[in-house]
Amino acid sequence: MSFLRGVSSESETWSVSELTGYIRDLFAIDFRLQDVEVEGEISNFTQARSGHLYFTLKDAQAQLKCVMWRSAAEQLRILPRDGDAVVVHGRISIYEAGGIYQLYADGLQPAGRGDLALAFERLKQQLADEGLFAEAHKKPIPQFPRKIGIVTSADAAALRDILNVLARRWPLAQVLIAPTLVQGSDAPPQIVRALQWLDGRNDIDTILIARGGGSLEDLWAFNDERVARAIFAAQQPIISGVGHEVDFTITDFVADLRAPTPSAAAELATPDIAEIRPLAAALQERLATAMADQLEMKRGQVQTLLRHLGHLSPRVRLDSHRQRLDMLHGRLHQTMQRRLDRQQNRLALLQAQLATVGPLATLARGYAIVRDGDGRIVRSVSQVSVGDGLEVQVGDGRLGVTVQTV
Repeated sequence: MSFLRGVSSESETWSVSELTGYIRDLFAIDFRLQDVEVEGEISNFTQARSGHLYFTLKDAQAQLKCVMWRSAAEQLRILPRDGDAVVVHGRISIYEAGGIYQLYADGLQPAGRGDLALAFERLKQQLADEGLFAEAHKKPIPQFPRKIGIVTSADAAALRDILNVLARRWPLAQVLIAPTLVQGSDAPPQIVRALQWLDGRNDIDTILIARGGGSLEDLWAFNDERVARAIFAAQQPIISGVGHEVDFTITDFVADLRAPTPSAAAELATPDIAEIRPLAAALQERLATAMADQLEMKRGQVQTLLRHLGHLSPRVRLDSHRQRLDMLHGRLHQTMQRRLDRQQNRLALLQAQLATVGPLATLARGYAIVRDGDGRIVRSVSQVSVGDGLEVQVGDGRLGVTVQTV
């Protein structure tokens, strides 16, 4: 300071604070420094616990300290990272405590690309690295859905297009709509709730997430990380039909199938009944022919079994035994008759022989048999007395006599 006094008696001695404040005022009165856009590369980026952002903006020859207060940082869609090329808007002033000038930023966007596009690419890369886009996680779409869930706006033209396609292609399927916002900051949580409600049911075969076309900002709800993770966690297969054919969202990459439009999503979710009808008719004819063949074959098998059963039936054996019994009975009768005839002939012969040598024949020749009153044959006169009654048997009868003399 003595040197400065020596140079000029009129020189003024400044305090550090005075000089710094003077320089600050110089920055403040220069309107060009109060509304600047500076392009450079981010380095030394940090976010304080307070939410304020601190970083350095640099190029090949110089660097500039920057600070962004939390109120401005909260408006950013995505935080910058070291190495990002950005354009920062703000004002130049001096940080008196540090004695350095710096840029007080109130806006920041990627250089050459919008912040939405950058946020899209970063989230896409992050989820891809985590495996959310892997084909191994893709679930097959049912060929013949019975009930289809739809996540979209209730009054959107996309919903009418989907319903028209479903009614034309596959009217057999029932439709359950989970209405939700599809644009704005409130849309992502509503989309997640609608998706989880449909996925929690046990009667949904396929879920469609759909929205009509629009700008990147309009479609941003379908680039939300919460929506992407809800789709990945779903148990039911999901078809994404967001925007037009040239539009791509994070939803398209996470979903099990991507459709270029909402109408195309409805087509991919269903078969065409006009193509199914002739196939069904042909299958019905083949089924009828196969059934007729089966019935004819089974009828032949039944007839064969009936014949086998006839041979094995006890009725056949019973009839055979009954017939054999009749035959044996006849043979027994004949045998008995022959034996009876022989015995009768023998009896007649014996009777003839007996008649020849028997007492009757003797009686017939004039002899008699005398019996006493007790029926004993009288062989001697000593057996009777005068007056005894006797019975005399002759050849043709019996006589009662009384003994007169002995």
